[in-house]
Amino acid sequence: MAFESEDRKSDFESWAESMTYEEERELKRQEKIQLKEKKKAERAAKKRQNKASEDIKEEATSEDNAAEEQTADVKISEEESSTKTTSEENSAEEKAADDAESEENSSEDTEDQDEGSKKKKKKKAKEEYNPDYIKEKKKEPEDINIVKELLSLIIYIGVVIILCYCIITFVGQRTTVNGRSMESTLHDGDNLWIDKLSYRFSDPNRFDIIVFPYEEDTYYIKRIIGLPGETVQIMPDGTILIDGKKLVESYGKEIILESGTAADPRTLGEDEYFVLGDNRNDSRDSRWADVGDINREDIIGKAAFRLSPFSKFGKIDK
Repeated sequence: MAFESEDRKSDFESWAESMTYEEERELKRQEKIQLKEKKKAERAAKKRQNKASEDIKEEATSEDNAAEEQTADVKISEEESSTKTTSEENSAEEKAADDAESEENSSEDTEDQDEGSKKKKKKKAKEEYNPDYIKEKKKEPEDINIVKELLSLIIYIGVVIILCYCIITFVGQRTTVNGRSMESTLHDGDNLWIDKLSYRFSDPNRFDIIVFPYEEDTYYIKRIIGLPGETVQIMPDGTILIDGKKLVESYGKEIILESGTAADPRTLGEDEYFVLGDNRNDSRDSRWADVGDINREDIIGKAAFRLSPFSKFGKIDK
């Protein structure tokens, strides 16, 4: 610690000697506090100085930015004015072009209208002074209608033909009895409806009256007597045996005079049927080799209805 004079030093020494230990500690503490406050004041002064210098820099920067912004605004305003001038010039040119185009279109429309009116006048004059033209004009739609009617008729006929084919092939068809082999059940000239559909879903039964081909364009109509797998025999007295047992039936009222190939027992195949005519002594049937047993796939259908004569119209009973 420095002193201004020796007297001051001696006074301090005398004063210090008279102080107690506690007072000395208090004095040191006060000195430390003063030292801290001094340093704090120095730091605050330094901060204020730094802040002032930063504010000066910021003000200079803001002034520079303001100057740059002002320069940019001037450039933008100049560009806008230039663009506005260019757009005005372009709009003026476009308007002039549109006006020219509209005038040209207007003139073309006028020419087209004039030409169309001239054509109408010529056509009208032709109609007034040329009767043949009027006839031709009226004839055109009539020709079109005739073609449409012909096409409709052709389509209608085609549909009918297809339907008839499907019915005849898969459902049934009409046939006429020719001969006396099925008397007294069927007679010569009877018109029958042959059911072709039933045998597509079920097998023929005993005593069914079936139609099958005999020769080209010739069909036979007979009654089923023997079924597949059965053994058929016709005895000399005309009795029919099925698997050795007498067949009870009332269709053949006459005694069979000729047994033919059925005089001996004959076993039918898996798909074979033995047929006879109801007029047993005037029928060509399975007793004869030229007819023989009828295969399942050769059966066309079953005689189901009698169409005429009308007095006997209805279902054919077994």
